Amino acid sequence: MSSSCSKEPIVFYEGRNYMGRHWECSSDCMDTFRHFNCCNSMRVSGGHWVAYEKPHYMGYQYILGPGDYPDYHSWMGFNSCIRSCQMFPPYRGSYKMRLYNRPEMMGHMMEFMDDCPNVYERFHHRDIYSCNIMEGYWTFYEHPNYRGRQYFMRPGMYRSCGDWGGFNPMIGSFRRMRTNM
Repeated sequence: MSSSCSKEPIVFYEGRNYMGRHWECSSDCMDTFRHFNCCNSMRVSGGHWVAYEKPHYMGYQYILGPGDYPDYHSWMGFNSCIRSCQMFPPYRGSYKMRLYNRPEMMGHMMEFMDDCPNVYERFHHRDIYSCNIMEGYWTFYEHPNYRGRQYFMRPGMYRSCGDWGGFNPMIGSFRRMRTNM
């Protein structure tokens, strides 16, 4: 996912409330370590970003839209560690995905084209083992009502929860990643 056309930066600050050393980024960065030690606040002036806890787009994922994030709790962060980031491109098309309650696209399947605040109420399964993101970008959340760990889902086949960075198959909610054009 290249953001070479990106002109909308994200600014990382070491201190809360935009204090201390800071670094402005306007393209994908596989390792932020040389730019700052920790991240306690951020400003996204435009575009949409995914920040990762570890280098090379690994670890906890945080989906960020335009706005101010005065501390790591404001982006649902688990800690002040951000070690890589990517911008995801604007998307104007439709959204479509298929979820499965077994690995390898097996078991009960359900197709979605809209947001879902509670997977169990609609899918009648608590665990999503695999999925096929056919159109659009999506965010999976570990808990209902868009809470907990976040997973950035781009189009493609995910044969197991590990393919999207999950430690277990529990997905409580999901929504479309929509950008304002």
